[in-house]
Amino acid sequence: MFGAVARWFVRLCLIGLASAGPVSAQTATALQLVLAVDASGSVNAERFALQQQGYAAAFRSAEVKAAIRSTATGSIAVTMLQWTGPTLQEVVIDWTLLDGDAAADRLAAAIDRAPRLLFSGGTSISGAIDFAVGLFPLSPFHAERQVIDISGDGANNRGRPAELARDAAVAAGITINGLPILALEPFLDGYYRDKVIGGHGSFLIVARAYEEFARAIRAKLITEIAQPARDRTPNGHPHKRWAALDLRQ
Repeated sequence: MFGAVARWFVRLCLIGLASAGPVSAQTATALQLVLAVDASGSVNAERFALQQQGYAAAFRSAEVKAAIRSTATGSIAVTMLQWTGPTLQEVVIDWTLLDGDAAADRLAAAIDRAPRLLFSGGTSISGAIDFAVGLFPLSPFHAERQVIDISGDGANNRGRPAELARDAAVAAGITINGLPILALEPFLDGYYRDKVIGGHGSFLIVARAYEEFARAIRAKLITEIAQPARDRTPNGHPHKRWAALDLRQ
């Protein structure tokens, strides 16, 4: 009870600080997107490189750039983190505004250059979600939609259950979309569907192998960027989920 009261007090304080003026200085954008990249021990150097190259290629693609242009503001804000264990997360790209093709290309180049900072520590999807939630208040941008885009090749095996972190994020108005890679756990898509994704319009896209990651992440980014803002109808229930999109051959 005390913990809940304390969290509520902190939230009220943050609201009070925001209303005092800083929010008015924030840049409005259509979407705040956290890209959470698996850097756990099961991800060797080749697999990590395939993820990194896939993200970079996606932001260079004409389709993702067109999706960004199609948003209400013609822009989105993106940050990228690497994650492993419950307390092992590192931001490798700070909040960045993508407001045109050149900005998307600069982000792709930054992804190419970003070093791998984590190598082991277990697989804590819950830790990644909790850390990602804490990045939104730090953003200099404002958007109605806040999305965590999490990819990985294993189920949560460290920290609190993934669904508890998921539910807390959804309660804060955040959507979590997933990209399970089935190279090591062939039924990981079911786990992601039940325990990881959540929130308005949440969905997952499946990659059977790391070699499919680039195609999967491009499709995933196009879908979540182009998704319209949250509706106000009963169908906008925070736990509503879309069907999984499966790229397996």
